Amino acid sequence: MPDVETRKGDQAKDLRRIVGMQHRAAGRLSGLRSLAVLSGKGGVGKSNISVNLSLAMAERGKRVVLLDADLGMANVDLLCGLSPKFNLAHVVRGEKQVRDIILPLGENISVLPGGPGVREMADLDEDALLNLIDSMSVLEGMADVLVIDTGAGIHRNTISFGAASDAVLLVTTPEPTSIRDAYSVLKALVSDAAGKTEVTVVVNMAASPEEGQDVADRIRSAAAQFLGLSPAFGGTVLRDETVALAVKRRTPVLSAFPDSDASRCIRSVAGKILGLGDEQEPLGPGRGVKSFFFRLARGLGLRR
Repeated sequence: MPDVETRKGDQAKDLRRIVGMQHRAAGRLSGLRSLAVLSGKGGVGKSNISVNLSLAMAERGKRVVLLDADLGMANVDLLCGLSPKFNLAHVVRGEKQVRDIILPLGENISVLPGGPGVREMADLDEDALLNLIDSMSVLEGMADVLVIDTGAGIHRNTISFGAASDAVLLVTTPEPTSIRDAYSVLKALVSDAAGKTEVTVVVNMAASPEEGQDVADRIRSAAAQFLGLSPAFGGTVLRDETVALAVKRRTPVLSAFPDSDASRCIRSVAGKILGLGDEQEPLGPGRGVKSFFFRLARGLGLRR
């Protein structure tokens, strides 16, 4: 059995390797891909998009783990009809393993309840963080994509998820306040991630595809002109009363009303993100789960 000093030396090597991963070219990526779902304000349907987009990607054969990381109003479990007994905090404290807390939602998809565990990561010392990252690496063999449902707004914790992820899905609605706040998220991301974040804009609750396109064009134009950022347009999700009905049933709209306008729109968004269009590149691998959680802990204020 390796002694304590040997294990610490191995952990230090692992830490250096993870840091190095952040600087590798995209062509050398080979791990799980992380996608953070952000919004500038609450009430834009971000969690619904996170849940149903995850289901849509799972339908396309991707293995998906959905992390509920909304520190203020975690509600993925309610939208999915789940009742988790444990969450990421139990893993952070060493009380449970990842496999003990993860909940199956359907074929190719599982939910990882975050709870206060994400916040508690910031209080870990380096050795404890490395142990946690090692325990989270089990996700690498369970999923191709880690979808993170974050909190709304530009709080440091929320932006840290975007900066740590391989890509960001920014959800807005046509409301002027939502558009303004979505742009504020982009500004915060550019500052925190040095403009290196891959961002896709999705317009939810739009009256028509044309309205969604117009909203996205305005955000993308402002981002290009003032932030030097070029977000992609992931598509429009039409306003649909079946979404509210599905929430009342505690069932994702993709499952409750698979042929609804909202479900068809979300499947289209999933196809674009996965690069399934004729002129799109297929979704490639990401930097891996270890790299994601290390960057996240740094962003949350890891003790040094």
